[in-house]
Amino acid sequence: MRTIQMTLDDDLVDAVDKVAKKFKMSRSAFARQALRNAIAQANIKQMENKHKRGYEKQPVSKSEFSIWESEQEWVN
Repeated sequence: MRTIQMTLDDDLVDAVDKVAKKFKMSRSAFARQALRNAIAQANIKQMENKHKRGYEKQPVSKSEFSIWESEQEWVN
């Protein structure tokens, strides 16, 4: 693990400290988890955009998924 230095607004530091205390975490632990979550969300967004571009290049045909219609079960 490395130690890094960051510059943050005072109100952001106060908000982080408040939330970290609520979850009984250190500021560093909270920041690590927040950064991991942000990276995971960025990766999800990147994959969603990749899928969107793929479907824009090659749209779904009307019959592409019709083979599965008989497998559907609708519950009321």
